Amino acid sequence: MQPKINLWIEKDGQVVLSLWRVQLLEAVAETGSISAAAVKMNISYHRAWDKIHECEERLGVKLVETQTGGTGGGGTQLTPVAADYIQRFHQFAVGIESEVSQRFKEFFANG
Repeated sequence: MQPKINLWIEKDGQVVLSLWRVQLLEAVAETGSISAAAVKMNISYHRAWDKIHECEERLGVKLVETQTGGTGGGGTQLTPVAADYIQRFHQFAVGIESEVSQRFKEFFANG
């Protein structure tokens, strides 16, 4: 047996960060495109944009910077604030998982 947790962070009762939302932002960083990130996450472009905008509105910060097409093409990149949120979420999750694992051992050491 092993414990599993589903971690998310809320503000005023609304999700602002979750593993799924962090993975979406990471996909944007990796691909340089919301459209490509949506394909990678197997969701629609519209849903990807909506979730990013939800996070931005609820956190009160800009998470992505977009550039429209042209000779060099368009693209999207994360803001430094988004990169910081991603890093802190992962650090927080690792700490929580470690604590959950320890507590699990205390309560279920003998099966």
